[in-house]
Amino acid sequence: MQVPLQIYFHNLEPSDAVEANVRKRAERLERFCDEIVSCRVTIEAPHKHHHQGNIYNVTIDVRTPGDESIASRTPAQHHAHEDVYVVIRDAFDAVQRQLQDHQRQKRGHVKFHDTPPHGKITELFLAGDYGTITDSDGREIYFHRNSVVNADFDSLTVDSEVRFVEGSGEKGPQASSVHLIGKHHVVG
Repeated sequence: MQVPLQIYFHNLEPSDAVEANVRKRAERLERFCDEIVSCRVTIEAPHKHHHQGNIYNVTIDVRTPGDESIASRTPAQHHAHEDVYVVIRDAFDAVQRQLQDHQRQKRGHVKFHDTPPHGKITELFLAGDYGTITDSDGREIYFHRNSVVNADFDSLTVDSEVRFVEGSGEKGPQASSVHLIGKHHVVG
């Protein structure tokens, strides 16, 4: 770290044992991520004079070049958080997950899910049990009554929006499953 680790105690007396635990966990973070510029840990007890039943709050602020990760474990009546070491562990685990996500994004190892192909029904032949979908690129894809999932083929209309799984048919592109897009679905 470029800036030394900062540990603050609020509404409780500083403890060498707690401080040693925080330092040990901060060192693990540094071994995990060598770009950490600074780390500030605040340990807080809600009531200064209460000795039993305190639910601790721990906030960790880690800065790396161009990013900041903040993890906070706050009192939510979680009785495990009456143990300051459990709260410290949980907060450091959370900040480590944030740093892992940040590093994956930097390396480009983040999965992006493609939007399934979608389009509009442009032709329906109810007597022939088939129709045609025009996709967002203007291509026509054939589909059969049996390809329609979670909807009744007879209730489809021209201009209904659908998403589909495309395959190859005898006469060109064919949808193997067709899902009607409801009014609440957003297509990217």
